[in-house]
Parts: sequence; structure tokens; C-alpha cells
Amino acid sequence: MLTSMSEDRLRYRVLTGPDDAAFCERVSAALADGYELHGSPALTFDGSRVIVAQAIVLPPDTAKRA
Repeated sequence: MLTSMSEDRLRYRVLTGPDDAAFCERVSAALADGYELHGSPALTFDGSRVIVAQAIVLPPDTAKRA
């Protein structure tokens, strides 16, 4: 889980995982923590499930306050 306004937050992250409710919760938590989506999600199929990746970024003004 992301910690709000902590010093260890990265300005750029890529979240990856199965395309399920848990992944959506991770993205939602990151958005609530001040991150913004960066680009479109990427999807692939590993033979049994869909895997998704979403880049997220902290806006420059938010990162400086972290």
C-alpha cells in the first residue's frame, strides 16, 4: 500500500498484475495518494489470464511536497 506524502514515493512507477479487482484497487489507491495515470494501460495474455501494466506519475509539485 502507498503511504500518503511519504519521502520514499517515486515520481514514476509501473503497476503490473492480473487484470482483476485487486489490481484496480492498487491503481485506485495510487490515484488517491496523488499519482496520475501516465499513458494507456498495456495488456498481454500469459496463456491463462490477462496481465495489465499501468504507468503512474506524481505531478512535479506533489513530488516536491512529499
